Amino acid sequence: MTSCGTSSQVEPPQVEAPLAVLAELTHRCPLRCAYCSNPLALDPASRELDTATWCRVLDEAADLGVIQVHFSGGEPTARKDLEQLVAHATQAGLYANLITSAVLLDRARLERLRDAGLQHVQIGFQDTVADKAELISGFPGGHPKKLEVAQHVTDLGMALTVNAIVQRHNIDRVDDFIDMALDLKAGRIEIANVQYYGWALKNRGGLMPTRDQLIRMDERVRARLPELKGRLVVDYVVPDYYAKRPKACMGGWGRKFLNVTPSGKVLPCHAAETIPGMAFDSVTERPLADIWANSAAFQRYRGTDWMPQPCRSCDQREIDWGGCRCQALALTGNADNVDPVCDRSDRHGLLAGITATDGSTAEVPFTYRSFSL
Repeated sequence: MTSCGTSSQVEPPQVEAPLAVLAELTHRCPLRCAYCSNPLALDPASRELDTATWCRVLDEAADLGVIQVHFSGGEPTARKDLEQLVAHATQAGLYANLITSAVLLDRARLERLRDAGLQHVQIGFQDTVADKAELISGFPGGHPKKLEVAQHVTDLGMALTVNAIVQRHNIDRVDDFIDMALDLKAGRIEIANVQYYGWALKNRGGLMPTRDQLIRMDERVRARLPELKGRLVVDYVVPDYYAKRPKACMGGWGRKFLNVTPSGKVLPCHAAETIPGMAFDSVTERPLADIWANSAAFQRYRGTDWMPQPCRSCDQREIDWGGCRCQALALTGNADNVDPVCDRSDRHGLLAGITATDGSTAEVPFTYRSFSL
């Protein structure tokens, strides 16, 4: 591996350091998933940060106090310099995790990535049945390839997480997802109910499960938890549209995580660019620590001062941090509003109408993600 260069030192910010950085290396991907969380307007390859710039960003993240880097996309393995970036992250003291579709990987490249310092691999599974997985991903042959790569991951001594992306067409197979994770010797499964941003919002009417499906899934997951203790870590949360209280999106805006896009914009969350009127600084123009501590975008919804009522006086305000700004925008048209997932919001009734309309078991044609390799 060759060195990527050195970083410029910046005074640490006065706010608490972020735990992790999501490094979206590229928006290129061979899959066309109907629930993709990437923005509808994708960055072309010509606008991607080069190797040296990414390495500088990794150094600045380590200097800032970041512990983990999650290499993501698009499909991060589309980058030929991924091994170099993993090695540089490892040398900087960062825990390196790969979030991947796995369809471009083989054992030889996994060995190179492991030798470069990769410690953890998260593989997204669209279903446990091959043809059903293809319905969502638009990619023939993807499921057996994922199973093969997952086996290589554990054989090579790396930690494996199965990301089970749950929606109406596979929610009744949650037991099968858990059994698959056990068979693959995964240490963790994320039962990830689709979040309706990006392409998923565009396809909400074809993805959202019914309340009855959700109740059955919840019963099955909770019934399995005792037997899985010590065998498989289960990350599981109720999907927002059927919840009564909002989640602390990304641990709270500008509190725990930051996202660097393929072209270098730094976001508090991956969907933040949907909020109109916001400008996001780039690592090509400003040091990462300065953006984290001082940029207008990170300051806008950080903490509690920005909150409207009833959030401002709520005893949960430093637990859920006001919920999700992008969800408030998607559902009410204004990111400043109370997240309507909260049952204390005067707009909470919106969710009943949406779930009644979009929550079904019907076959609805998808608009597939249209940007590939």
